[in-house]
Amino acid sequence: MSQLNSQAVEQALKETIDPNTGKDLVTSGAVADIAVDGATVRARLRLGYPARSFVGELAGMVEDKVKALDGVERVEVDAGWEIQSHSVQKSLKPLANIRNVIAVASGKGGVGKSTTAVNLALALSAEGAAVGLLDADIYGPSQPTMLGIRGQPDTKDGETLEPLDSFGVQAMSIGFLIDEETPMIWRGPMVTQALEQLLKNTNWRGLDYLVVDLPPGTGDVQLTLAQKIPVSGAVIVTTPQDIALLDARKGIKMFEKVDVPILGVIENMSTHICSRCGHEEHIFGAGGGDRIARDYGVEVLGYLPLDKAIREQTDGGKPTVVAEPHGRLAGIYLETARKTAARLAVRAKDYSAKFPKIVIQND
Repeated sequence: MSQLNSQAVEQALKETIDPNTGKDLVTSGAVADIAVDGATVRARLRLGYPARSFVGELAGMVEDKVKALDGVERVEVDAGWEIQSHSVQKSLKPLANIRNVIAVASGKGGVGKSTTAVNLALALSAEGAAVGLLDADIYGPSQPTMLGIRGQPDTKDGETLEPLDSFGVQAMSIGFLIDEETPMIWRGPMVTQALEQLLKNTNWRGLDYLVVDLPPGTGDVQLTLAQKIPVSGAVIVTTPQDIALLDARKGIKMFEKVDVPILGVIENMSTHICSRCGHEEHIFGAGGGDRIARDYGVEVLGYLPLDKAIREQTDGGKPTVVAEPHGRLAGIYLETARKTAARLAVRAKDYSAKFPKIVIQND
């Protein structure tokens, strides 16, 4: 006689690996409830990251696994997600109305960091999260062009700014406030002050993630920004070639110095796809992202190709994720975004908002 109970179902779920976290569903805390009613099993799953395009596949995985148990005739899976706030640098506190800040950085320019950041933000939004994008490159703001946004942000009180919306993402950039041909001839302290104001004086509306497109490099400006912005995790963008990898290593070490966890590495321009014949080759070398990930004990979150369409769509103000949402390239960005958020989901959470505030008064 079969012994069908919740423990048997839980064991089956412990053998089911979530490809986005690399952990089983029980260990990652995704199993919210298990109910056994005769030959019927009901499982409620709550992932810690947005997964609109994945929950159907996950439900199928769980159904197949549980149906293999003796005595199971029917399996009902309720799969969804709940995004929580995660801890930041010890010297800082999470920002109001922003659950998590994800910094997108590169050790050098020219590796496609801003293109990756905007598509990452749009992909997180497409997966079901409330997302904002802060263009932190004061000297060379590019997100207004990439998002196809024109005009200046409104202010309701004369002190704070309302973010501009594009494709469902809230955005803020110094590029909204100046003429696009005006050079920013500022010293480091002025840059960091301007960025802090853009971050803290913008009325972000209930964000699950704020993606911060950091300026390239690892100098004083970048280090100061990493120390002043409460970041839940960082993503390093690189290309496979050795020169880019050297600078990417510097970026990883910079975040290590300020206690910001590295969520992973994104290898951009991993392969080149010929727009005429579709032939794919590693023109910048191969395996670079894997080497740096192995050396620093982090994950490669995605391999993005060098494709003419990505450049054309981003230059045209309609990035790949929204230009061809069901295409192969958008699929790569969606998978990369899920893995990025999933790696954050399994890290330590921030519970400061749940603690009562204790006030001591002298009578």
